[in-house]
Amino acid sequence: MMHRPLRIIDILTHAAEVTPHEGIVSATPDGIHRYTYPDALARAAQLAHALTAHGIRQGDRIATLAWNSHRHFELYFAISGMGAVCHTINPRLSDDQLIYIFNHASDRILFLEPDFIPLIDRLRDRLPADLAFVTLTENAIQAETETVFASYEQFLADQPTAYDWPNLPEDTAAALCYTSGTTGDPKGALFTHRSTVLHTMMVPLSQTSSFRAGYRAMPVVPLFHANAWGLPYAAPLMGMTLVMPGSALDGTSLWSLMEAEQVYSAWGVPTVWAGLLAEIENRGRPPAGFLDLVVGGSAMPNSLALAYEERGIQVSRCWGMTEMSPVGARGTPGPDIATLDTATRMAAQTNAGQRCFGVDFKLVGDNGALIPHDGHGTGELHVRGNSIISGYFDNTAASAAAIDADGWFATGDIATVDSQGRLTVHDRAKDLVKSGGEWISSIDLENVATAHPGITCCAVIAMPHPKWDERPILVAVARSEPPPDLSSLHDHMAAHFAEWQLPDDVIYVDALPLTATGKVSKLTLRQQFADYVLPDLRRAQ
Repeated sequence: MMHRPLRIIDILTHAAEVTPHEGIVSATPDGIHRYTYPDALARAAQLAHALTAHGIRQGDRIATLAWNSHRHFELYFAISGMGAVCHTINPRLSDDQLIYIFNHASDRILFLEPDFIPLIDRLRDRLPADLAFVTLTENAIQAETETVFASYEQFLADQPTAYDWPNLPEDTAAALCYTSGTTGDPKGALFTHRSTVLHTMMVPLSQTSSFRAGYRAMPVVPLFHANAWGLPYAAPLMGMTLVMPGSALDGTSLWSLMEAEQVYSAWGVPTVWAGLLAEIENRGRPPAGFLDLVVGGSAMPNSLALAYEERGIQVSRCWGMTEMSPVGARGTPGPDIATLDTATRMAAQTNAGQRCFGVDFKLVGDNGALIPHDGHGTGELHVRGNSIISGYFDNTAASAAAIDADGWFATGDIATVDSQGRLTVHDRAKDLVKSGGEWISSIDLENVATAHPGITCCAVIAMPHPKWDERPILVAVARSEPPPDLSSLHDHMAAHFAEWQLPDDVIYVDALPLTATGKVSKLTLRQQFADYVLPDLRRAQ
């Protein structure tokens, strides 16, 4: 049999040839930009020529600080296609994290939106000395610190619209994403052409409801967040047009763009869908044509998912991690759950779902013993597969801690798996509450508490206790005044939990802190409430 190396650029060349009338719609500060996949391929070729002329060679890291747009899409394919590495950077990280990432990756060029020029000006003296800058604009921009920012369009100008894409070995590095939201320095996941193409084929094979040729898909999840869960690769492969929302991710902007462009499937984190639902309620209906919602990043409250389902929008959850490219399981409803009662069905759909083809699971107990996949035994989830890292980029210590003796990646999730490969993630190991030697899932408490009519969103964190080790408290945002008291919340939650599992206190805040990827930052909450004392301990003082 022939053996042809898997190349990312072949996804775009295939889309340009087979579905030439599909393409990309981008919301930009100047209005809506539209073009086809053949147009995108021609501009990717121009970009590859420009990078070559700049001296970029195979393996060089090229950074992006960019929103979801047609230009960012071109960077995805041109950089990897010529053999360099597309390093997407999350602008919401802290200054120290950004400085570490730039220097650890040794980036050669940074392509950035004008929005982020003040950020780069502030960090400039601590970035690599030879880092060049290109703004994703028509014209060059002069910054206050006299840093020269060339313009993207001038960078591409007069370059040929065809490029002889090299036959790279399929294990050539293609993309680099750094994890965030953990203690310590960020860690880099370095993806290859092979891992990316296999992941691109794996996702539509598993998440079947979301892909229809000739329809439109919107990555609300940023392209700097784990490659937007692979959607910028999978949509063109499946003959779908991509609708890029730019920087405006509020409910009103998303509703208007989805309505105008007839978006069929949209992908994003729960906080985004809460904002869109508020706009749907305000408008009295969903955007026309919107029938498929994919949620990831963190668990979606069942009440939020049900609100979408009641409006005719199918909800499914994709579970994974940056280190997994990132999708590892999908929650597309199957015929086996269609006849279940509403509560059971929604719990199944918003859970992590069944493992994708090409991803294997194993559960490991505290003593290192394997836990059976019977839907009951709980352990730390380990994964392996062709789209999962075998170690972190240039980080021996982190790699040794993450990869076990048999080559499996330890996710840090506490989970159960049943005989059909269905995954239930009970919590992150660091977020479980251990009370009197028994574990309490913060995710389960949050899902039920969020269904209370007086609660908009919430998070559960553990507080130290001299007798019980830890006890849970609820940090919540109220829907209206006065907020529900603890007794009301206990009455609402009592049917789902034993009395000892219920939170000891509720604290109301104006907003929950979010990580750089839109998840609730429990690390920040634990720091914020470091001096908090539980009610029974206060009474004893």
